[in-house]
Parts: sequence; structure tokens; C-alpha cells
Amino acid sequence: MVMERSPNAPLARAESIAMWEAYATAFPDSVRACPDYTIEAFGDSAELADALLGQVLHGSKRATSELTEAFLADGDPLPRVGSHWVVCDGAGRPRIIVRSTELRIETFDTVDAAFAFDEGEGDRSLESWRREHRRFWERTCAARGAIFSERDEIVLERFRVVWPPDLAD
Repeated sequence: MVMERSPNAPLARAESIAMWEAYATAFPDSVRACPDYTIEAFGDSAELADALLGQVLHGSKRATSELTEAFLADGDPLPRVGSHWVVCDGAGRPRIIVRSTELRIETFDTVDAAFAFDEGEGDRSLESWRREHRRFWERTCAARGAIFSERDEIVLERFRVVWPPDLAD
């Protein structure tokens, strides 16, 4: 099953599927263990998608977070350990494939400094994480007619880059 999520540019579905098929050919056991994948981009704009992807490509970002309600609003299941996603840039082109290595559900006030550091954004501090994610979730909740609350559940996901080989961890 393939799911797509992008508030940015239209995703290059055929190119993304071709990238997935190349990965699946090279790592059939990984795909057999978790055959579902998503095609998506980070953030809620082309600029943010490119900025966050850049942090992944340069190695500082190995985690991401999203409100559980955002998955539900999009009709998507929550990710699971071992799941994959084809990450697209702000123009919708596939750039890498990542694989989830850890998932947990927390609330805003229980996210720790280690996770904030692994998410790799801003100065990597918990204070920066809270400030920027509050802004992001207030904006994205408002866009779908909701109100962000610090009591909302957040999916915290750590991942590793698995494809293409020259960018893999």
C-alpha cells in the first residue's frame, strides 16, 4: 500500500515508485518485513520541505514529529517501526528513502532534550524545538480548522536514511 501526504507541490509519484522499486530490489528482506510505504515531504511549504530535507542530507536531522490528529485528518495510519517513506523535496521530487527505527507517542510537555537534538532543527535545544513546533502546529491546526493544544498526542519518530546508497547511514 502506498500513501501520499504533501501540502506542498504535487508529488512525483512515478519517480517515487521507481525509487522505491530500486530500493526494494536491493533490500528485499527489509521490504518484505514492511512492504507499506509513504511518499511525502517534510513541513507545510516547499521552502520548509527543502530546509528540513537539507538537514537530513547533512546528517543533523534523524527524527521528526507530527500530531497524531494530523495523520487521522489525512486518513493515514500512524507509522510503525520498520516502515519506510520516500522523502520528496519542495518541488515534489523524490530524494531519499528513510526507515523508522523508533516511535513513541508523547505530549508537548514530555518531549525531551535528546529528541529535540535528534530532530536537528534550530539550535537543537528543547527550547527551540518547543518554540518552533508550537508555531508549526498552531499554523497547521488552524489550516484544518483545529486548535493546537499542548495535550495533543505527538508521534515522535526516529529514522535512518536507507536509500540511495551514497546517502544512506
